[in-house]
Amino acid sequence: MQMKKKKKEKKRRRSNGPPAHSEGEERLDIAGLDVYILSSHVPCSDAETKELLQMSVAVVMGSKSDLEVVRGAFDVLKEFGVPCVGRVLSAHRTPVEAAEFAANAEKDGVKVIICAAGMAAHLGGVIAAHTTLPVIGIPVASAPFNGLDSLFSMVQMPPGIPVGVVTAGKAGGKNAALYAISMLALSDKVLAEKLAAFRKKQKAQVLSADEELQKELFSE
Repeated sequence: MQMKKKKKEKKRRRSNGPPAHSEGEERLDIAGLDVYILSSHVPCSDAETKELLQMSVAVVMGSKSDLEVVRGAFDVLKEFGVPCVGRVLSAHRTPVEAAEFAANAEKDGVKVIICAAGMAAHLGGVIAAHTTLPVIGIPVASAPFNGLDSLFSMVQMPPGIPVGVVTAGKAGGKNAALYAISMLALSDKVLAEKLAAFRKKQKAQVLSADEELQKELFSE
């Protein structure tokens, strides 16, 4: 009887999405998408954390303040229906937890990892050093160098441990998500069709804007 009860509970949790968050987790509602920001002290071996990580894309930020930069990534992933999870991990302040997360990411179901960090932004490199999964870096702008330090920290990886780096700031968040989606689309026909439709829609918007400009400039 007890075994049947456990099976029913497991089935209910799967049908209702991610499990209820426990201590150390914070649930955020970003554009209608349930995103769990998992604090660095939550062990990757925890059963609920592992269930949350059965996601295609993991978005890791060096500080919770970086959420404003990566919010666009969550929006894009939601638009394409790609399941994701968020984590707060620091390459310098939680090096053991960051390495542990990266080492376990693939077996936990993650396919692509997006890392956002500022200043001496080594998060992407540290994550990439502990996994063979694709890692995408988003430089976060901060004083006094306005993101240039973050960009160099991410892009200047030694040969053998690549990190794909996108532009700094909020545009980088969106591009990182699209980059991840293009990787996933290689083995997902439905996702590939969504990506093609997205590009087609973008093209139509630009051509429409050009047509409006011509009318404004040259209409009598």
